[in-house]
Amino acid sequence: MTTITGIRPRTLVRASGGPRYTVALAVDALGTGLLRPFLLLYGVTVLNLSAPVTGTAMTAGVVAGLVCMPAVGRWLDRGARSTVVAAAMLVRVLGVALLLAAPAGDVRLFATAALFLGIGNQAWPAAHAALVATVAHGRERDTALAGARALRNAALGVGALLATACLAGGTTALRALAVVTGLAHLAAASLAWSVHVHARPAEAARAGDGHDGPAPRMRTLLAANVIYVFCLNVPEIALPLVLVTQLHASPMWPAAVFVANTVLVVTLQVPVTVLTSRYSRRAVLALSGVVLAVSYLGFLAAAALGHGWAVPAVAAVSVVCTIGEIIYAGSATALVTALAPAHVLGRALARFQLSTGFGLAVSPAVITTLTPHGPAALWGSLTAATLVSAAVVAREPRSTGSSCMSTSRPKCWRNSTRQRVRDPGSLWRSPTGTP
Repeated sequence: MTTITGIRPRTLVRASGGPRYTVALAVDALGTGLLRPFLLLYGVTVLNLSAPVTGTAMTAGVVAGLVCMPAVGRWLDRGARSTVVAAAMLVRVLGVALLLAAPAGDVRLFATAALFLGIGNQAWPAAHAALVATVAHGRERDTALAGARALRNAALGVGALLATACLAGGTTALRALAVVTGLAHLAAASLAWSVHVHARPAEAARAGDGHDGPAPRMRTLLAANVIYVFCLNVPEIALPLVLVTQLHASPMWPAAVFVANTVLVVTLQVPVTVLTSRYSRRAVLALSGVVLAVSYLGFLAAAALGHGWAVPAVAAVSVVCTIGEIIYAGSATALVTALAPAHVLGRALARFQLSTGFGLAVSPAVITTLTPHGPAALWGSLTAATLVSAAVVAREPRSTGSSCMSTSRPKCWRNSTRQRVRDPGSLWRSPTGTP
C-alpha cells in the first residue's frame, strides 16, 4: 500500500487554484466572519426590526439562495469557473450595500439584502468545488478542498473575533463592520476573477471525451447528506442548548466548545483527509457517519452523569463529534466530484449544495424541537438517523459516473492562453482508484 509521506504546501496551493485564489478565499472568509454571525444583531440593533421579522427575512434569503442553485449548476457546466466564484462574492457585495442603504424600520431592503447574501453564500461552495476540480485531480483535489475548508474556517474565526472586539462600539461599529465586509468581498471577487480558470463547455466535453451520460442522480447520497449536515450545527445550536438550558452550565462552556471545534478543523482537516486518502471516499464517508453516531451516543451518556461531571463530559465528547465532522467534510464533496462526469459536474455539485443547504436550514428547527423532550429524544434520534445514512452510503451501488471521472480530466485554460493546466505534482497516489 502506498504510504503518505507528507503535504507539500506549494503543491497544495497550486492545486487549490494558485496563490491569488488562495488569498481571495482568505479575504472573502475574513469579511464573512466580520458580519455573518452578527447579521441578526444588525437587523435588530441598527435597523430596529423585531427579532422574528429579522429571522424570517434571513431564512427567506437562504431559501432563495437554494432556489438559484440549478441555474448556478448550468452556468458551471457551460465552462465558467472563476467567473462564478467571483459572481458569488460580488452578489454579497450588493447585499452589504443594500444593508448600508436600508433606513431604520425598512424590512424590504433588509430582506432584499439577505436575499443577495443568501444567494452568494449558497452559490460559492459549488463554484469553488468546481474550480478546484478543474485545476486538480484525484486525491490532490480532495486535499485542496480540505485545505480551503481549513483556511476558510481560520479566516472566519479571525473575522468573528475582530467583530466581537468591535461590538462595544454599538450601531456605528456594526455599520463599520458591514463596510469592511463589503470591501473584503469586492477585493476577493477581483482576485478570484483574475485567475481566469475556465473548463470546456459541456457540449465540447461530451463530443471530445465520449462521455454523454446524464448527471448521476445520487438520490440516496443526497438524502443521507441532509442528515450528515446536522453535525455542522451541533456545536452551534445543539450543545449550547443542552449545556445552558438543561445542564445549567456557564455560557463560557459553549463558547469553549465552539472555539475548540474551529481550532480542530483548522489544524486537522488537511492531515485527516490525507490520512484517509488510502481508502475509498465512500468508505470514509460511511465511517464519518459511524464516528458521528458514536459521538451522539457519547452526548447521551454524558448527559446522564452527575451535575459535576456532565458538563466536562459533553465538552470532551464534542472533540469526537468534531473528528466526525472533519472526516465527513473531507470526503463528501470529494465523493460527488469523483462520481460526476466532467460535463455535468456543475449540476451534480449544485444538487449536493441543495441537500447541504436544506439540511442546514431544517436542522435548527429539528434540534430545538427535540431538545425539550430530553437527551434521549435528541441524541437517540440523531444516532439512529445518522447510522441509517451511513449504511445507505456504504451500500449504495457505484455510479457509472465514477468511471468517467477516473478516465477523463476536463481541460481548462488560464489567462486565455488555451494551454491545458498540467497536474501540478502529485501529493500521493490512491492505491484503490475508487471513489
